Amino acid sequence: MGERVLPRAERRRRTEGRILDVARALFAEVGYERATIRAIARSAEVDPALVMQYFGSKQELFQQSVRGAAASGTDEGEGQGEGAEGLVERLLGTLGVKLGEMPQGSLAMMRSMLTHPEAAASARQVLGAQIDRLAESIPGEDARLRAALIMTVMVGVTVGNQLLELDELRGVPPEEIARLLRPSLRALTGPDVS
Repeated sequence: MGERVLPRAERRRRTEGRILDVARALFAEVGYERATIRAIARSAEVDPALVMQYFGSKQELFQQSVRGAAASGTDEGEGQGEGAEGLVERLLGTLGVKLGEMPQGSLAMMRSMLTHPEAAASARQVLGAQIDRLAESIPGEDARLRAALIMTVMVGVTVGNQLLELDELRGVPPEEIARLLRPSLRALTGPDVS
């Protein structure tokens, strides 16, 4: 029995998916500026013109590559009413994910956010939503500022580990980093901050 020929729409969907997967990996590896349409096309085994036909521009390809990362922001601010201690423990629980293997879309956005305006806008959008959710769980008039400080610490730890590959962070179990961060996160989430 012969191999079934896929309908044109299905072949197109698979090719688009392959291009997106390759683009996501390349953007994660080298960032927006250094990833080229030619390199993406070569890795996806398609003509560069086909990449442009499907996505229109490098910027649109990047946007679609990281869209999943922007939509899947972590749940740092959910669970209002759980108390400062529960909130701190949930935040620290996300460190294992942030210090482990990150999704390529998230890594691509992080690697590119300082050099490409589109990546910076996506990162601001994701972090802004996380800050909003987190601020709802923190008492006091300065809850948004404290939530922003917490998110900045979490991003800094993630960048130091994932992108800068600091030996001081990479060789340390997430539980040890969490132990050292716990007092400062408690201070930022508690009602007694002054």
